[in-house]
Amino acid sequence: MSDAVDALTGQWRRERPDVDVWPMEVVGRVSRLSRLLERGLRELFAEHGLEQHEFDVLATLRRSGPPYELTAGALLKAAMVTSGAITNRIDKLERKGLVERLRDSGDRRSVRIRLTEAGRELIDELVPRHVANEARLLSGLDAEDRDHLVRLLRQLLESLGDTSLD
Repeated sequence: MSDAVDALTGQWRRERPDVDVWPMEVVGRVSRLSRLLERGLRELFAEHGLEQHEFDVLATLRRSGPPYELTAGALLKAAMVTSGAITNRIDKLERKGLVERLRDSGDRRSVRIRLTEAGRELIDELVPRHVANEARLLSGLDAEDRDHLVRLLRQLLESLGDTSLD
């Protein structure tokens, strides 16, 4: 069995036998998987008029627990994007009636973003479908292989310093 990365690395081995291209076998596959998985996720979100980053904001608020709100700064950290990008996402979700901005009466500079009832209902409907979609996308692996892959990916992420949501 072979894939596109095998073809790519085969070409490099032929052209540059002096370079050990094993890292391309991992990074290339992770990159290709990322694109394929994102495509599979995007389709489900689009059915509900959402983009993946909008789903991520709703999911972040929902998993924060009652009252399902965070400061804009906390959302910014969780999303790992620029403040302009998170503002744009919040604006779009607010226009859709899925989140609302709440000003802190004690500190006018502080804004909390809260799921609306419609936002909570939508994310509660979507999460089980999202997880089922992810399971479908990973159905090429049996349980033992999935567990092994989870351990390896966790080990790699930890080695790169990715140990928290910040």
